[in-house]
Amino acid sequence: MDIANNDWESLLDPKDWGALREQGHSMLDDMFSYLQRVSAGSGPVWQPIPADVRHSIHEPLPVSPCTLDQAYGLFRDNVLPFSVGNAHPGFMGWVHGAGTPVGMLAEMLAAGLNSNLGGRDHMPVEVERQVVRWMSQLFAFPSEASGLFVTGSSMANLIGVLIARTRACGGSVRTQGVSQQPGKELVAYASKGAHGCIARAMDMAGLGSANLRLIEQGGDGAVDVQAMRQAIQLDLKADRRAFLIVGTAGSVDSGAIDNLRDLADLAAENNLHYHVDGAFGALCVLAPDLAHKVDGIERADSIAMDFHKWMHVPYDAGFVLVRSADSQLAAFADANQSYLAREPGGMSDGSPWPCDLGPDLSRGFRALKTWMTLKVYGTQRLGQAISESCERARYLTQLIRSCDELELMAPVSLNIVCFRYRSAEAISERVNSCLLLALQRSGIAAPSSTRISGRYAIRAALFNHRTSRMQLESLIDFVVIQGRSLNKGRA
Repeated sequence: MDIANNDWESLLDPKDWGALREQGHSMLDDMFSYLQRVSAGSGPVWQPIPADVRHSIHEPLPVSPCTLDQAYGLFRDNVLPFSVGNAHPGFMGWVHGAGTPVGMLAEMLAAGLNSNLGGRDHMPVEVERQVVRWMSQLFAFPSEASGLFVTGSSMANLIGVLIARTRACGGSVRTQGVSQQPGKELVAYASKGAHGCIARAMDMAGLGSANLRLIEQGGDGAVDVQAMRQAIQLDLKADRRAFLIVGTAGSVDSGAIDNLRDLADLAAENNLHYHVDGAFGALCVLAPDLAHKVDGIERADSIAMDFHKWMHVPYDAGFVLVRSADSQLAAFADANQSYLAREPGGMSDGSPWPCDLGPDLSRGFRALKTWMTLKVYGTQRLGQAISESCERARYLTQLIRSCDELELMAPVSLNIVCFRYRSAEAISERVNSCLLLALQRSGIAAPSSTRISGRYAIRAALFNHRTSRMQLESLIDFVVIQGRSLNKGRA
């Protein structure tokens, strides 16, 4: 029979390459121009999405193609101007990194290569392993430590909980499940200031969020270690199974850091797995003037962190570092899937694979943008940027303290400043919530809100490496002027 050659139609016609190259250059130029403008503070930080823009992408599933220019035009006109704004120097809303041009280019390279880092023997996996080695060096972990890129610290914290669960219950927990007999539950301990993903991790691990003991904080926002010690002793006396301590390095509300060294001692006393949620605060180790704040983190059994926060790697680039590779393998490796068989000398060599260290088999090349950020900027420059963000927080604190109309709501541990406009307690929340909304809609600056000891506060998270004193001064000027008006109108 005759078999025709070249009778399958590709998604890309060879004659399209030239046009695509030109369009790609134009898009890249546009993004560099955008980053230059936004770095200078041009335009609003954030703006509401008009109804016509929101609906501009509402359409039936495309059956016939459109041109790349048409699709890009929708992005340029209707998506790009209406992002959350974390690249803008006035963004102070949440713990979001600002990104860098280097990270953007690395993301483009990774997308072009389109590697699956679930496993197999190829250089992208070696790049990820190199970042693991660098992090082991940075946190003084042993050479046999392991690690894994994940979406973010929510997933990294879940991995820490699952490793601790396997350590406490043995490998059979993976096949037989968790037996939480009343009165003999597995119990974990963390600060009341711990991120909500810790309770969610207990939930998803089948241990129950009610079995996470949330311990009181001191005036500085750090967990009360003695209170945690007492809680552990009470549970042990009741025959419950204490198995995990979670330390917080940079609380989500105010940036507070637990006494990580004392928590390490407490975990060692009771033979508990010691995990540190260092989503952003762990990277204090990069800054010589801040590294002492996380003393004791080197004694953790596992650490969660996000490179897309203080290191400004493009989203997403979460990471978990684990002291014992064997404990991570025990929690995740599965040798019973024939299509994942390892064959020495071929493409499926290189065991253990990353999929043996976590839940994902399909994994993007997140390591490249992190590796390239570390290579191009170096730890000294990255550490300096972290130190400078804390200097911005100190400057903003000075501005607040110098104004009688403003009130600082929590100690400033790192680079998160919580404050409010002073008004009668009965109307304070209404005044400050309206003030925050007006501030965000103004486009001048975009902080967020939180609650400190139950009281509403404006929260300025100063992570953006582009933020200047001018942005901070504009923030305060707006708050004072608008605060007076709102306070008067609600008095």
